[in-house]
Amino acid sequence: MLTCVEQLQTLDDLKSYVSKTLCEHEQLEASAFRMTEQILVRGGKPCGMYFCLHGPRETKFSAIWETERNTILFYDSTGERFQTTQLVPAARLHLDAA
Repeated sequence: MLTCVEQLQTLDDLKSYVSKTLCEHEQLEASAFRMTEQILVRGGKPCGMYFCLHGPRETKFSAIWETERNTILFYDSTGERFQTTQLVPAARLHLDAA
């Protein structure tokens, strides 16, 4: 499993990074498939974000941004983790419960 370190400044940067990483791993054309997001809540407070890239033939590739550890966990269509990215602490990413 690959481990990376990234510095992302905004939530849009995070979304772009997740989409790009999932597409590169699955050898998909970037921006050709839609990605959905959902805020994860624990104890009534946001604790992360779930991303799902909806690929060809109804395959789904996912990533979870875990805010407490500030890491992103990437999963292939079988649910196997293929990459972990540690975000540099200086990043100012914030979840707002929508």
